[in-house]
Amino acid sequence: MAFIKLPDYDEMSPAIQKKLKPIFDKGGSLGEISKILAIKENIFFATDGMAKSYLMNKTELSFKIKEQIALLVSLENGCKMCVGIHKQVAKRLGMSDEEVEQAAKGIKYIEAEENEKKLLEFCLKASKKDNYKIIQKDIDSLKELGFTEIQLLEAVALVGYFNYINTISNVFGLES
Repeated sequence: MAFIKLPDYDEMSPAIQKKLKPIFDKGGSLGEISKILAIKENIFFATDGMAKSYLMNKTELSFKIKEQIALLVSLENGCKMCVGIHKQVAKRLGMSDEEVEQAAKGIKYIEAEENEKKLLEFCLKASKKDNYKIIQKDIDSLKELGFTEIQLLEAVALVGYFNYINTISNVFGLES
């Protein structure tokens, strides 16, 4: 149960209701993350835009890599809600049960090409408070493995998004 009062659907702004109506109509309820974001319309729509841009839209990173980043960063941040959600999303995007469980256990359990593992390790390093210790050599080594600057930016943007959404979830005790 959340640590603050979450609005019911009928208490949300009309713009947010319109956006969430298909989800609400389909399931009859909304997740706590949708509810907490709905407290403030500009936060809701900014977060929705990030989620679409980073996760749902086709980008230069595969959906599988993006979901592995989501799982690993959420796991690192102790966000049980996000880990649970992204296990489901990863499966809907075509990851096998085995691939999802590997990611949920950590990088060393993921069966992937070495360059992908290096990117995932970099993402975990970027998710930490001491990410200011990342240096040019770290970026260059990923570029040498074939990652483009755009892919690296996308990966770091995803890390930032998950640090953000995990923080909201954890601080307010969502679905804990």
